[in-house]
Amino acid sequence: MATKVTVPKPTLSTIDAVALIVGMVVGVGIFKTPALVAGNTQSAGVALLAWLLGGGMSFVGALCYAELTTAYPDAGGTYHYLMRAFGKIPAFLFAWARLTVIQTGSIALPAFVFGDYAAQLLPIGEYSSAIYAATVVICLTGLNILGVQQGKWAQNWLTAAKVLGLLLIVLVSLAFAGQQPQETSTAAAQNNAFGQAMIFVLLTYGGWNEAAYISAEVRNGKRNMVRILLGSIAIITVIFLLINVAFIYRLGLAGLASSEAPTADLMRRAVGENGARFVSLLVAVSALGAANATIFTGARTNYALGRDFRKFSFLGRWQENTGTPKNALVVQGAISLALVVLGALTRKGFETMVDYTAPVFWFFFLLSGVALLVLRSREPDVSRPFRVPLYPWTPLLFCAICSYLLYSSLTYAGIGGITGVVVLLTGIPLLLLNRQRTTSTNP
Repeated sequence: MATKVTVPKPTLSTIDAVALIVGMVVGVGIFKTPALVAGNTQSAGVALLAWLLGGGMSFVGALCYAELTTAYPDAGGTYHYLMRAFGKIPAFLFAWARLTVIQTGSIALPAFVFGDYAAQLLPIGEYSSAIYAATVVICLTGLNILGVQQGKWAQNWLTAAKVLGLLLIVLVSLAFAGQQPQETSTAAAQNNAFGQAMIFVLLTYGGWNEAAYISAEVRNGKRNMVRILLGSIAIITVIFLLINVAFIYRLGLAGLASSEAPTADLMRRAVGENGARFVSLLVAVSALGAANATIFTGARTNYALGRDFRKFSFLGRWQENTGTPKNALVVQGAISLALVVLGALTRKGFETMVDYTAPVFWFFFLLSGVALLVLRSREPDVSRPFRVPLYPWTPLLFCAICSYLLYSSLTYAGIGGITGVVVLLTGIPLLLLNRQRTTSTNP
């Protein structure tokens, strides 16, 4: 008797998908990276230009992903595009990278940020932050295992609270009177300073491409994915520009560059210590939203890996009653917990995760742009509801951006980046063990 194969169903609305993407991108980075960007730019105008350029670069990438997601809707997202364009080896290594480096690291990071703030409010011992972080991973993974409805509604509310909180900060900063800083420049070095700023800007914008992993679950996806991608980028760019205008207006560029917690400093200067406490709550909510969205989308790649490689077939089971890949979520949660334990031992934090994930991320992002070029040439008869404008120049520009960021991240990351690459390469022996024929119908 044939086993019934359960696949993802279109249960997400456009609003659900936008909430996931905005909730993931507008995560914890916006509370940290503006100070790093300001420290690498020489004027307020250049700092704001960097954030505007980040939105523009993301828009270029979103145009490329709009074609890929509408032509090839699949829960595997980028994994699926790499499989069609280049075959099993790059696709497997990408899925392995998301399972062990990119996605699980991106879950542990906001969980630790939440833990740091929760530990300040209610300390429970030496490892308070790690205990809270582990609790976040367990609870949000469990929530998403319960069902797609629970995961998406939690995300909708968390994203709404986060965006409203950030807009409130902007309004408070501009509305409350007070003496404003007069400095308009910093002493940023000329050499590579702007390039360094762009690394942090694009790190903060990172995550919009996660729309690819829910393309098979979006209602009328062939029409709505374009709106989701481009609409999300527009909302995110406006939010990032507004919050940076507020930072510079209230703190000055030099004050922003020297701040360890710019959002708290901004609110403290505007309305006192109550404002700083509000920021702590907002950061915690933002961390929860980023972690939940990353858990939601990350498990989809693990499901696709199990669907296509028999050695990992236990990951490729979709629960029809809950609409979720239960096993994929459990394994992802377990690896994320292991990274939380590692973080508790090393206490390296934000910059270590950047080092660890960035080179691998930008390498596969570059391959996704190349995949668009390959698939357009190899499969010209595939229906493409949306075609990238100014082809092939737009995807070539996207590839150039990714190449620059790959080079910059390798230069910046050092030993952390090498560690991430080594972990990626450990997937090769596992691939060699998988001699079985794939279970999917992918070319």
